[in-house]
Amino acid sequence: MSGAAKRLIPLFDRVLIKKAEVVTKTKGGIVIPEKAQSKVLKGTVVAVGPGARNNNGETVPLTVKVGDDVLLPEYGGTKVELEENQEYHLFRESDILAKLTQ
Repeated sequence: MSGAAKRLIPLFDRVLIKKAEVVTKTKGGIVIPEKAQSKVLKGTVVAVGPGARNNNGETVPLTVKVGDDVLLPEYGGTKVELEENQEYHLFRESDILAKLTQ
């Protein structure tokens, strides 16, 4: 994780995610045109907030933690550029579709 991502701490139930790289070549070495590339729906959790608050004011901890691989929705999230050529996205925990296991 980069230094800039370490300095950003999401609030409440928000999660900072770095999306996986887009596949631009096949295993055989054929370059895939930009229009034919599929959307990246996987990412790695870089930082998490402390959690949302319930009606009693208690903090409800998040179910994802730093380092988890997650499945993301096709649309949504807020794009955040912390460094040159490094793009991150902020999602609410409820927007994340699933945790991926190894």
